[in-house]
Amino acid sequence: MTYYSNNPKFHVAVDCIIFGFQRGALKVLLQQRPFPPHEGEWSLMGGFVQANEDLNTAATRVCTELTGLSNVYMRQIGTFGSVSRDSGDRVISVAYLALLDIDRVDSEVNRQNNAHWADINDLPALLFDHNQMVSKAHRYLRDSIGSKPVGFQMLPTLFTLSQLQALYEAIIGTQLDKRNFRKRISEMPFIEKTEFVDKQNSRRGAALYRFNYKDFALCEQAFRL
Repeated sequence: MTYYSNNPKFHVAVDCIIFGFQRGALKVLLQQRPFPPHEGEWSLMGGFVQANEDLNTAATRVCTELTGLSNVYMRQIGTFGSVSRDSGDRVISVAYLALLDIDRVDSEVNRQNNAHWADINDLPALLFDHNQMVSKAHRYLRDSIGSKPVGFQMLPTLFTLSQLQALYEAIIGTQLDKRNFRKRISEMPFIEKTEFVDKQNSRRGAALYRFNYKDFALCEQAFRL
């Protein structure tokens, strides 16, 4: 016990970079901090890891408390531990990327937590190193979207190819050629066309698609073999 007691103890936190997609824009859920220090300033959603929690459990709890959702896609994307990163105390933070459908988020929970959605291209200055966390998470999305099943969590279960293209464009920050995009999508067996049609947003009735995680897993396995 002497070895442990002779060394300093730090706070360990989790910070969640929660992405959503709305009206053609990639958005991040921010909180106007309701407590000191820095009360009223903007930050990511986060909290301290409790004694009975592992990191993933803590990140899931924080995300659920602040969105009202469970079973959210989450991925650890880095650890931030600069000595002076948090002016309140010595804190090491593990950052988690979270992806969800904004329309499923409990707006009342957001209101209670003083949380707001901000456009990725119009973020305010955030506390501590939170802007760096957002940049790293956004970079992961851009680098992964062509080869991993990320992004679909920000769409409804059934989506049009126009919605999917708009999501891709919002993530990578550039327009894509419609014909080339659809040709590439047609080559992905894990994006499957359904018998349903979107008549609400398309006068002609656009076909609705869905993401098949089972087929994606099979494709990944075949690729590894």
